Amino acid sequence: MVPEGLQYTAEHEWIASAGEDQVVRVGITDFAQEQLGDVVFVQLPTVGDSVSSGDSIAEVESTKSVSEIYAPLAGEITAVNEDLADSPEQVNSDPYGSGWMFELRLSDAGARSELLDAEAYQAVIDGS
Repeated sequence: MVPEGLQYTAEHEWIASAGEDQVVRVGITDFAQEQLGDVVFVQLPTVGDSVSSGDSIAEVESTKSVSEIYAPLAGEITAVNEDLADSPEQVNSDPYGSGWMFELRLSDAGARSELLDAEAYQAVIDGS
């Protein structure tokens, strides 16, 4: 089930508002973590990094493979989930909660209109 109220990318990232207008929290979807299997390591971006939409900025290593995580939008990394260093399995157990990966201050908040809603993301999953 794809949670309502979040936005998504076709690359299986979710985006949620993180309190401030220009700041969003980003993680991978339940579908993505299921495809990966047991997550054993997460390499996160560095706070202060400027990223462009589509940049490869993080990696998730699982028992099956290593997958790139892409910046869903352009901006600056303002926070990372340091708990994932010791507990990467949170990506599997709570992908929309404690398994979040980083926060991003958007260069252009209007770019969020390009993201998918829950229904459109469900169609991506169904087509894969």
